[in-house]
Amino acid sequence: MDITLAIIAGMVGYLCGALSFTRIIGKFAAPNEDLSQTEFSVPGADAKVTMTSVSATSLSIRKGPKAGCPASILDMVKVAIPTLIFKLLYPDAPYFLITAAAGVVGHNWPLYYRFVGGRGISAIMGGLFVIDWLGIFIPNLLGMAIGVLVFKDVLIAYAAGTVLLIPWLWWRANGDVWHIAYAVFVSAAFLIAMLPELRQYAQAKRDGKVPSLETVLSVTDMGKGLQKMSAMFKPRTKQN
Repeated sequence: MDITLAIIAGMVGYLCGALSFTRIIGKFAAPNEDLSQTEFSVPGADAKVTMTSVSATSLSIRKGPKAGCPASILDMVKVAIPTLIFKLLYPDAPYFLITAAAGVVGHNWPLYYRFVGGRGISAIMGGLFVIDWLGIFIPNLLGMAIGVLVFKDVLIAYAAGTVLLIPWLWWRANGDVWHIAYAVFVSAAFLIAMLPELRQYAQAKRDGKVPSLETVLSVTDMGKGLQKMSAMFKPRTKQN
């Protein structure tokens, strides 16, 4: 592997990932609003939740899917395109994986916006469109099933898919160290970026104020989609 090309791949991925389409769309959908903190009440919970991410999810909470969905799609595209370019140019080298991983870092900690970004879900999906498109769906479905059926925990249902990406790519790439390193890296980047929400969740759990899985998922448009997915894993009651 050429170190210079690896550095270029990382820089391109980071700088593209650092583009904040939430902020760009937010200028039109939510003018004069501070997008750096989004506070909302979860039905069934006593305390309010404060999101410190500037992401498609936070924009969707503020302005609905008409603003949030385009931001999410563009956040995927900004990582998918440079990843695809490096994969086409160097199909036998891991530069495209470096580009995809750096795109997640740029999305989460963007240089242009004082390192305040999103949590990485859309950016990870954008890279996976090129790396392994099935990785977008199967690990997340498995993670949802584990969160709903085994742990009955909203956080596990939301985050497990990203962690399951590690064994998934290990299997799909026949143990290739670069694919495994990519999966470990983006999972870590996601969990580190999620620390503010993880702390709030842990405190709410200690206080006994964590609402049901269905209640939490009903707050965001992405959550509503996950809620429909989670319904597939719930055992159906027999009707007499």
